[in-house]
Amino acid sequence: MPWPLVSRQSWKASRCVGGLFITSGRKTELSRRYQDFIFMKKRICIDQDDVLADTHAKLIQIYLNSDAPRYELAQLQEKSFHELLTDDEQKAIYQAIHQPGFFRDIAVMSGAQEAIVRLQEHYEIFVATAAMEFPDSFRDKYDWLAEHFPTIHWRNIIFLGDKSILGADYLIDDMPYNLRTFAGKGLLFDALHNRDEADFTRVRSWQDVLDLLLD
Repeated sequence: MPWPLVSRQSWKASRCVGGLFITSGRKTELSRRYQDFIFMKKRICIDQDDVLADTHAKLIQIYLNSDAPRYELAQLQEKSFHELLTDDEQKAIYQAIHQPGFFRDIAVMSGAQEAIVRLQEHYEIFVATAAMEFPDSFRDKYDWLAEHFPTIHWRNIIFLGDKSILGADYLIDDMPYNLRTFAGKGLLFDALHNRDEADFTRVRSWQDVLDLLLD
C-alpha cells in the first residue's frame, strides 16, 4: 500500500498528531502495517522460572525422590516448601538448582507457549530471568527457551540479577520483591509461595494474562 498523498497546499496547513496526519480537519489513517512500523509496541518482560517454566514441579519431584519424604504429591501441591519443610530439607532440595542441567528439562507452564505467540502480535516480548546467582544456568536456560519458545529472539532474552533496571511497560513475575522495584505495571504470577501477597494484580494462569492484556 503506498503512503497516503497530501497536496503541497494541504501539507502546509496540516499537522502531525501521534503519527497521523490531520489535514483540513480530516484524519488520514495509515495502514496497520505502517502504524506497527512507526509506533513502538508496548513491552512485556516475563520471568522464566515458575512463569514460563514449571520449576517448582521439578523441585517437588526432587523432594519425592529423596530419602524418606514426609509428604505426598497432593500435599506438596497445596502448600509451599516454606510451610511444610524444615530448613535442612529446603536446603537439600535447592542445592539441585546449582547443578548443571537442572534448568534444561523443566516442563513448560500450561498455556505459556500459545499465550506468548498471541501476545507477540500486540506487544514486544522479553524474557528477564535471574541467572547471576546460578552461573551454571545460562546455557541451560537459553537452550530451553530456544526449544520451547522459538519465536522469542535471542536479543530479547535478558540474564540479570536486579530487575529494577528493566525499562518495560509490564513485568510478569512470581516474586513480589521483583515487582516492588519495577517502574512499570507488575503482574504477580500465582504460586504457592506468594499466596499471601496482596499488593499486585494477580494472574492465576496464562489465560488470565491474555484476558488482562488483550482485553
